[in-house]
Amino acid sequence: MDVLLTWFATKKEIDRFQTVLPKGSRVMAPKPRSALSRYEVDYDDVAKLAPKADVMMGWVVPPGIWELAKKVKALIWLHAGCDELDFKMLKRRKIEVCNVRGANGTPVAEHAMALMLASAKRIINKHKAVLDAHWEPPGGVPEHKGVMMKGKTVAVIGLGEIGTAVAKRSKAFEMTVIAVRRHPKRGNEGCADEVYGPKDLHKVLKRADFTVLATPITKETRAFIGAKEIACMKPSSFLINVARGNLIQEMPLYNALKNWKIAGFASDVWWNYENAIPASYHFPTPSRTDLQRLPNVTCTGNQAASGVWALKDEIIQDYAVESLAALAKGKPMPRRIDLDLGY
Repeated sequence: MDVLLTWFATKKEIDRFQTVLPKGSRVMAPKPRSALSRYEVDYDDVAKLAPKADVMMGWVVPPGIWELAKKVKALIWLHAGCDELDFKMLKRRKIEVCNVRGANGTPVAEHAMALMLASAKRIINKHKAVLDAHWEPPGGVPEHKGVMMKGKTVAVIGLGEIGTAVAKRSKAFEMTVIAVRRHPKRGNEGCADEVYGPKDLHKVLKRADFTVLATPITKETRAFIGAKEIACMKPSSFLINVARGNLIQEMPLYNALKNWKIAGFASDVWWNYENAIPASYHFPTPSRTDLQRLPNVTCTGNQAASGVWALKDEIIQDYAVESLAALAKGKPMPRRIDLDLGY
């Protein structure tokens, strides 16, 4: 079994993966070079190695490599999200795929709670008022007035590893937790008061004081929060996104925030513009509407797990070793992806 690591792996990392493989197997990695990130490689870095690989593992697969990697039967994808993958090709070639879902669960859930608190307490507005030496009465101006989280209802959309962790932490704030998941009969993971299916999304949104998006992005969830969904939300409610930017339709959200149809939005993830004119890479902006500059918006930029990156990296490689070891023994890899569902 030949395993190709699609990053500039250290000798220690290569040796670690080698230990779980049968005799005669090889772990291959591109030759290190100067790069902005050791986790990103180009076509030329792995083109000579790809035809030899039976398994690929990494954070990226450069364009054109799949055409060379004709022997590959398994991909160990070192992300939780899989929306960058070509599911049709993988299914056609019968390539087994697993990911590392759960590795980010705790830090992303904690970040979601931080965004909820910052929104509820209007921390950014109050911080700016102090920096500007702008006095406000103790009760605050109406648009800066904080709200209590105790007794409020939070809707968690997506009850996977991250959504479950958000729900558990919300219960600690004495909040009512309602959740939406694809298969509501699977239950509440011991953390939600009520669980509904996707068909009840509007009913759930109408009740929520806070809505947290923690669902994978698939063909069903892409842009699934639009004008109708936002119109269901209370004027006093907050929308929190720690999943993918393209879950939300940008213009309806911008209009709602601009006109205070909802109280606020907080996000760690932003829009990826496809087929944009001009091409969006000319404008590296989180939002083409400048939504991020509105006073009722709290922003972070893909930083939910940054505070524990070293630990997170270690956990990811623990998961990868577990998956590779199972594969080497002829067993199903844990955290396998359903190529029809996309997660």
